[in-house]
Amino acid sequence: MTGEAAGQGGATDGLVVVDKPAGCTSHDVVARLRRIYGLRRVGHAGTLDPDATGVLLVGLGRATRLLRFLTETGKVYRGEVAFGVATDTLDAAGAETARQPMPALTADDLDAVVPRFLGTISQVPPMVSAIKVEGRRLHERARAGEVVERAPRTVHIDRIDVEAFTPGEFPRAQLLVECGSGTYIRSLAADLGEAVGGCAHLACLRRLRVGPFAVEEARTLEEIAESPAKLVLPMVEAVRHLPRIDVDGETARGVTHGAVFPVTALDADTTGPFAVVGPDDRLLALYQKGRAAARPLVVLPGAGDSTGGGG
Repeated sequence: MTGEAAGQGGATDGLVVVDKPAGCTSHDVVARLRRIYGLRRVGHAGTLDPDATGVLLVGLGRATRLLRFLTETGKVYRGEVAFGVATDTLDAAGAETARQPMPALTADDLDAVVPRFLGTISQVPPMVSAIKVEGRRLHERARAGEVVERAPRTVHIDRIDVEAFTPGEFPRAQLLVECGSGTYIRSLAADLGEAVGGCAHLACLRRLRVGPFAVEEARTLEEIAESPAKLVLPMVEAVRHLPRIDVDGETARGVTHGAVFPVTALDADTTGPFAVVGPDDRLLALYQKGRAAARPLVVLPGAGDSTGGGG
């Protein structure tokens, strides 16, 4: 069966790697996948702006409990920065607030300021971001015409490559950015404009990677609607970036009940979260070691069972 009702009536737990189109919100994508898979329990890891495209990770059923471990992973973006024009949203969707031709700007000028934005830096969240201030999301307050003070946030940028530069009165640059969670590429674009003595906004943005999931693995909403079951990754794949240990027998039964183990019983070589995988490559739980014991962070009883309730 194909089409929007393809997932109706069946339980599904897993991860879908979506290539989000421009012109829809991340919530719109979640709503579409709810219809495709016939599930209520669907969520995403890491919001993409409506005009941005690229990798959006969507969890189905029990896999929604794993999304927080994906949200904090690193990201890779490719974006185009338009110099000489500022907007109130810091991207192409906003209203123009300033125009300042910058014909003297060169690729060397841009290369000279890029190192200022590498490493751990502070960014002021844009007014159109999804974070909450005094209980309300900034983008909701922006739509109501409000502008509020936003505290700077610490982010980390590992890499900025200037892949292409087009000179002129209003130069453009294509950037590849590798960064940590929470980095605002539109803020980076505006800050780069200021750093070279003018202004700028983000003309377009595509997310190429979230953690270990690259855009080559992503599928369009139309492709997902045509073959929904084939495009769901099992939950063990959703945490492929975490260390794993394999267990069976009594240990597996204890894990499915959320038992606390001596560190020697679940001896993963990490101080962070790790995946505990049972027979048939089935993800049982995520654990983390303390000084004397390994304790569960997420337990997934029955995960992967074809008869389990995923909605």
